[in-house]
Amino acid sequence: MGDPSGADPAGPQTMRDFLEGIEEPVAGDDPIARARAAQRTPLPKRFYTDVSVGEADGGFTILLDGRPVRTPARGLLLAPTRPLAEAMAAEWAEQEKEINPFFMPLTRLVNVALDRVGPEAEAVREEVVRYAGSDMLFYRADSPQTLVKRQAEQWDPVLDWLSGAHDARFFLSEGIRHVTQPDTSLERVRALVPQAPLKLAAVHSITTLTGSALLALAVAEGALDADAAWAAAHVDEDFNREQWGEDEIATARRAARRTEMDAAARLLTLIT
Repeated sequence: MGDPSGADPAGPQTMRDFLEGIEEPVAGDDPIARARAAQRTPLPKRFYTDVSVGEADGGFTILLDGRPVRTPARGLLLAPTRPLAEAMAAEWAEQEKEINPFFMPLTRLVNVALDRVGPEAEAVREEVVRYAGSDMLFYRADSPQTLVKRQAEQWDPVLDWLSGAHDARFFLSEGIRHVTQPDTSLERVRALVPQAPLKLAAVHSITTLTGSALLALAVAEGALDADAAWAAAHVDEDFNREQWGEDEIATARRAARRTEMDAAARLLTLIT
């Protein structure tokens, strides 16, 4: 999450170190793995009383006892809109005796956007395009027909949107046999990938959480809501759960990832 400029060095320094640690990618950016890794580090104590939103050059800041919060990299935690700043401030206000970053998904994502995505925006954009080149939506089951139908129902509307609204057409494949997509279509996808760090961070997060850059872009462009994108991303998994039952660990991991997904989708709405 960040630390307030000018606060007691012992408290904020400990918190900053903690946050830098938990925001490092762990085990494929798995939220459950991050949570387990963070358990080895004590949570920082809440050291502030008042949480408010203040204005700053270029946007709005979160103030803890009047001091602006900074990111783990020591930049100002700056929101371009007041609604986003208020949403992050609410996360800080909801902390009790300890500051638990896993209950602050929006603040964490904004920190990542400012500290990591912004300085490497082009590399992040290219990663999203690479996802699109082998997107989950291209690879279809050939049986059973129930699954084939569900994939078509959930995935075809996204491909139809890309074709109709952006003239981006793609080849489909049965099974896992790789299919090379047209360069022109991937260039049109690249044009849709945001450049602004906050929006790009949200798109990248949804891409990695769902396994589909096309679902992420559909959410970012308002062609699909978060619930529909989440359902589309889990067509295969849901089918298997119906056949074989639920796995407790997989269910917990899915719930943690859904929290991350909701934060990314919410960020998209709060910056518009």
